[in-house]
Amino acid sequence: MDFPKFLLGDNTDYPDAIFVIHTEFPRFIINLQNDEVEWLEEFDKDDEKELLSEAENLFIEANNFYDREIERYGE
Repeated sequence: MDFPKFLLGDNTDYPDAIFVIHTEFPRFIINLQNDEVEWLEEFDKDDEKELLSEAENLFIEANNFYDREIERYGE
């Protein structure tokens, strides 16, 4: 089964958090409330440099995904 690139996550222990899970490499969970990121991958120093430039675009995509999902819930 293929999973969507992004998923919304919810947890009652964090009632104000807005979690978006990125399911493709590099996998991460971002809390859009405070932009805190938890990486689900291990990286070496060379990977980190490359990921920093890619990560910004992924975070923007995560925000756009959330906005689109919320808009669809309203329909």
